[in-house]
Amino acid sequence: MEIKKAICTAAILMAAVCLQAQNKCAGINLSVWKGISTQSLDSTQTSYVNLGFLSTINRLNGIGINVLGGVTRKEMNGMQISGLANIVGGSMQGLQLSGISNISGNNLAGLSASGLVNITGNGAKGVIISGLTSIGGDNTTGIMMSGFMNVTGETASGLQLSGLANITREDLSGMMASGLLNVTGKNMNGIQIAGIANITANSLNGMQIGLCNYATQVHGVQLGLINYYQKTIKGFQLGLVNMNPETKVQMLIYGGNTTLGNIGVRFKNKLFYTILGLGTYNLNLNDKISASASYRAGLSLPVTPKLSISGDLGYEHIETFKNKNEVISKRLYALQTRINVEYQITEKLGVFATGGYGWTRYYNKSHNFDKKTIVEVGLILF
Repeated sequence: MEIKKAICTAAILMAAVCLQAQNKCAGINLSVWKGISTQSLDSTQTSYVNLGFLSTINRLNGIGINVLGGVTRKEMNGMQISGLANIVGGSMQGLQLSGISNISGNNLAGLSASGLVNITGNGAKGVIISGLTSIGGDNTTGIMMSGFMNVTGETASGLQLSGLANITREDLSGMMASGLLNVTGKNMNGIQIAGIANITANSLNGMQIGLCNYATQVHGVQLGLINYYQKTIKGFQLGLVNMNPETKVQMLIYGGNTTLGNIGVRFKNKLFYTILGLGTYNLNLNDKISASASYRAGLSLPVTPKLSISGDLGYEHIETFKNKNEVISKRLYALQTRINVEYQITEKLGVFATGGYGWTRYYNKSHNFDKKTIVEVGLILF
C-alpha cells in the first residue's frame, strides 16, 4: 500500500513538472547541475520556481533556492537564495541571500546580503550587506554595510557603514562611518565619521569627525585632533591642531613664576591659534623637578604690523614625580587663562610677555591644590 502511494505521488509530481504551458515545464526548474535540469536553457525561457544544487537559468520571476549557487543570465525579480553565490547577468529586483557572494551585472533594487562580497555592476537602490566588502558600480542609493570596506564607483546617497573604510569615487550625500578611513573623491554633502581620517577631495558641506580631517573647501565643521583645509572655509575647525596653507608653525621658548622652562609649538592662523607645550612646573616647595604637558587655544588681534595682543585658555597636566607626598598627589592639573603681548622683531624672531591666572587642582579631589597669578616671558622663533 505504501509503495503504491509513493508511486502515485511521484507520478503526480512528474506530471506537474513536465506539463507544457507557456514556459517549458510550467516555469518550474529542478536542477542538479548545469545542463542537468528540467528546463532547457534558451533565451525565451522564464523560471518561476528554481530548486537545485547548481542552477543556470535564463530569467527568474519568482523564487530560486540552490545548495551551491544560482546563475540567472538575464533579470531576476523575486528571491534568490544560495549556499555559496548568486549571479544575475542583468538587473535584480527583490532579495538575494548567499553564504559568499552576490553579483548583479546591471541594476539592483531591494536587499542583497552575503557572507563575503556584494558586487553591483551599475546602480543600486536599497540595502546591501556583506561580511567583507560591498562594491557599487555607478550610483548607489540606500544603505551599504560591510565588515571591511564599501566602494562606490561614482556617486552615492544614503548611509555607508564599514569596519575599515568607505570610498566613493565622486560625490556622496548622506553619512559615512568607518573604523579607519572615509574618502570622497569630489564633494561630501553630509557627515563623515572615522576612527582615523576623513578625506574630501573637493568640497565638504557638512561635518567631519575623526582624528584627522582634510577637505579642499569647508562649508561646515571639522572636529578632530588635526584639521586641515586647502583653500577656503565657511564654518570652523575644532581640534588640537587646526591648519591651512597659511598657518604659521612657530616655536615658543618661555618661562615664568609657575613654569621654570617650557618649549611649545604654536599653530597660528589669521585670528585663532593653538599651542602644544612641554616643560617643568614650579610647585614652590623644593628643588625637585616636576614635568608638565599643556594645550592652549586662543585669539590673536593685531595692533600694528609688528605688535599684537592675544588671549587664550589652557589646560596643563602635571607629573609631580618625587614631589609626591601626603599633600601633593602623583598627578595634578591646572586650568589657566592668559593675556599676551607680543612684538615681532624680525620676520622669524619675536618676544612676548604674559600675565594671567591659574588654578592647580587634584584629579581625585574637588578642591584646588593652589591658585596664583601667572607671569611669563619668552621668545617666538620662525
